Amino acid sequence: MLKLISVIFILLAQGVWAVNPGDQAPGFTLENQQGEKVSLKDFKGKFVVLEWYNHGCPYVRKHYDSGNMQATQKTYQENDEVVWLTIVSSAVGKQGHLEDAKMAQKQYLADKMASSHFLRDPSGDVGRAYAAKTTPHMYIIDPDMKLAYVGAIDSDDSYKPESIKGAKNYITSSLSKLMLKEKPDPAKTKAYGCGVKY
Repeated sequence: MLKLISVIFILLAQGVWAVNPGDQAPGFTLENQQGEKVSLKDFKGKFVVLEWYNHGCPYVRKHYDSGNMQATQKTYQENDEVVWLTIVSSAVGKQGHLEDAKMAQKQYLADKMASSHFLRDPSGDVGRAYAAKTTPHMYIIDPDMKLAYVGAIDSDDSYKPESIKGAKNYITSSLSKLMLKEKPDPAKTKAYGCGVKY
């Protein structure tokens, strides 16, 4: 039994079970910042952006303190075709953990988020289902509930805000392609940031 568990951890570390573009998006139901249950299946027929978040991570702070993440969220805020879900998978006692919906709402307002829902995943089950490794780690799900893009938010893996200028935003470029019925290029990149605090 211990040998089997060791093999599973090795496979996970090697990314063997990582999700890839074209895979069916794992379903989930989580509580948002207003204490409401939100299910992925509710958004079938729309594009869904998943963003893994940890307010204490300098890479997350790079995108939020500069306003880059909110600007990207706002680009699609009034577009009925796109739903943006920000997810925090930090476990109890770990950096970024949010105890309840009240704390999530406070953080949502503090960071002036424009995402559709801010979801708590304290068990880490959803993060693991998506093999989310970093904050931020980004995913785009197409209207058929299949993954269309997996990876980084942009092409510059520095934690410095000034690196945003000139970087390619993979979310806006991917959604632009998808809305034209084209495939993102690239459809998968290496996510960068802090490790998710499972």
